[in-house]
Amino acid sequence: MAARRLPPGALTLKQFLRRQQVLQLYRKILRAIREVPAEQDRRYLKDWAREEFRRNKDATEEDAIRMMITQGNMQLQELQRTLKLAKS
Repeated sequence: MAARRLPPGALTLKQFLRRQQVLQLYRKILRAIREVPAEQDRRYLKDWAREEFRRNKDATEEDAIRMMITQGNMQLQELQRTLKLAKS
């Protein structure tokens, strides 16, 4: 049985899974931003999130990507806590 070769530019399984983590984080952040009551704040946060992800889209170093995901999750948790406090 001949070994299959991946086409150039194809993601490895590890890269694919990491990409899925990043996309999931992005979607969670955008969902949380929808809960922000003020339209101007929502717009600002949405633009900020887009710019952050866009700025780091070409990152390839595994440790750096993992660190950015961790930071993104911490920022998401902080936003969720702030929104929860604002509602109560």
